[in-house]
Amino acid sequence: MAVEVLYRSSRDPERLFMDKAEADRYDKMLELAESLAEVLHRAVPDISEKQAEDIGIYMARHREVFAKAFKNQPDALNELSDKG
Repeated sequence: MAVEVLYRSSRDPERLFMDKAEADRYDKMLELAESLAEVLHRAVPDISEKQAEDIGIYMARHREVFAKAFKNQPDALNELSDKG
């Protein structure tokens, strides 16, 4: 009988990972997404919580691209249209 070690996301308990580092990266991404959603909701009060959450997750998942764009490389955002 084989034994497998699984790691559970602390922010998304339904999500399991085979690698602790991957689980940690996912939790950090969700933490960033939550912070972004809060900022978006404060900046645009008419936005729904769901929309702010979805935008926060999108931005957190693609944070490297957004970081490039914010560092005077706005063309970096073209990479996102390739990803869908």
